Amino acid sequence: MKNRFDLIIFDWDGTLIDSIDWITHCLQKAGEHCHCAIPEHQAAKEVIGLSIDKAMQTLFPRADAMTLEQLISYYSHEYFSRHISADDLFPGVYDMLELLKSSGYLLAVATGKTRAGLDEALAGTKTGELFCATRCADETASKPNPRMLNEIMQHVNTPKARTLMVGDTSHDLQMAMNAHISSVGVSCGAHSEAILKNYNPLLCLKQPTELLEIILG
Repeated sequence: MKNRFDLIIFDWDGTLIDSIDWITHCLQKAGEHCHCAIPEHQAAKEVIGLSIDKAMQTLFPRADAMTLEQLISYYSHEYFSRHISADDLFPGVYDMLELLKSSGYLLAVATGKTRAGLDEALAGTKTGELFCATRCADETASKPNPRMLNEIMQHVNTPKARTLMVGDTSHDLQMAMNAHISSVGVSCGAHSEAILKNYNPLLCLKQPTELLEIILG
C-alpha cells in the first residue's frame, strides 16, 4: 500500500488508545446507577464507536427519554473521573503517528466520542498537533453514517481514492464502506478479526503499529 494514500483517518478508542475496558466499565456503571439491567461485557463492547446517544439506545432499548438522559449523564461523569494520558496509547502509537506525519501523510480522527471527550484525550496524550482534522459524533452523524468521513475529506481536500480508514469495530469499517473508501481493521479493540473481515478491509492487523510497515515499507 506504499504511496497509495495521502490521508489516513483513525478511529480513536480501541484503535489508537487502549480504552475499551474502561468504556465498558463506564457503560455498565451507568446501567447500575440508573437501576437498569447491567449489560454484559460483550454487549457493551459491541456499541463502542457509536455516538453515546445511539449506544445507550442500543444497550437500553426500554429506557424512556429521561432515563436515557440520566444514563448518558452518569456515563460522562464516570468516564471523566479518570485522567487519560500518553500511557493509555497502545505501545508505539505516538511514534507511529509522528513518523507518518513527518513522512508527509495527513492524519485525522473520526470517532464516536463527544468533542469534549476527544479534546480531553488529545490533550492528555499530547497528540492533538499530529492531526489535521478531527470529527466527533456529537457534531456530525454517528457511525456508520459516512458523514464524518466525507466532512474530513472535504476539509483537507483529499479524494476518496487517496483516503484510508483505520478502525477496530464493524461501525468503523461499515462507515468506510458507506463512504466508498478503503479500510484497515485492527483487532486490538472491541471487535474480533472474524467480525472485521465481514466488512472487506484491505487487511486486518493485530496492532495499529503494524500499519507502519504496510504504509512506509
